[in-house]
Amino acid sequence: MKRTTFRFGQLLLIGLITLSTDLPVSSVRSQPTRTQPTSQTTTATVQFPQADQNQLTQLLQQAPQLQEQTWPQLLQTLAAKFEGAAYKGGLLDQSPTEELVLSLSQFDCVLFVETVLAIARTLTVEEPSPQVFSDAVQAQRYRQGQMQGYCSRLHYFSDWIADNQRRGLVENITPALGGIPLNKPLNFMSQHRQSYPQLQSQANWQCIQAVETRLQSLPLHYIPQAQIRTIESSLQPGDIIAVATAVSGLDVTHTGLVYQMPNQAKGLIHASPGGSVRIAPDLATYVANVDQSIGIIVARPQNPQQ
Repeated sequence: MKRTTFRFGQLLLIGLITLSTDLPVSSVRSQPTRTQPTSQTTTATVQFPQADQNQLTQLLQQAPQLQEQTWPQLLQTLAAKFEGAAYKGGLLDQSPTEELVLSLSQFDCVLFVETVLAIARTLTVEEPSPQVFSDAVQAQRYRQGQMQGYCSRLHYFSDWIADNQRRGLVENITPALGGIPLNKPLNFMSQHRQSYPQLQSQANWQCIQAVETRLQSLPLHYIPQAQIRTIESSLQPGDIIAVATAVSGLDVTHTGLVYQMPNQAKGLIHASPGGSVRIAPDLATYVANVDQSIGIIVARPQNPQQ
């Protein structure tokens, strides 16, 4: 969904809103393991490569040590474990039917954020397991945590934040940090129907249009680029940073997590369309270099144990 370089000519949008040029020929589905989770929300077909499942199992075996960390420390530690992992767009859109895509080896920017948060939440339960992780990802990715087809996915990141906030998973702290209104309709998907294979379905297209109509009443706020330095001291490791954009019909073009550098400066760890999960050492400088960026939206993941 996001990218340091958003170019209309190349239709290079990364992250949440995935354009046709972001769809790889091969994907995590090359050798998927399909299971039927026992989620309390809805049964879903799961796409989770065996190698990634093994990686998750090894990570969960570190639970006793990781659980000793504070919530912000845990989020940063987990995010750093994926540094260098490959960036790959379009991972959620490889199947004509909606499937729960899980990955620990390839990410787009939103998938990276969802994965780190889901693992952190998994580690807060008494018996961490791959099933808890799978359920946590589904709870974040879909409206009200219910996976009911393509249109139930939270495609616009402002919608993602608002829906997750309603269920106590995150808190949008942008207004409290002095955010100002972002007055614009969200209709990029319906206006660029040709760029989304799933929107060739009339039912999906009409559903997305209905979602966009509902989002007209969603209050949007952002912290202008010039104000980022003044609020950096209020940010903590693991806070979700979404880059607000001037692109018509769109709220956000990239997202990542606050990373506190050894000198206490605030950076950003993110799945970069530049090729991999990496750390930008200076948040404000990074955001300033994102094409058509106007500032940031900040959401704070909530500790399930509090």
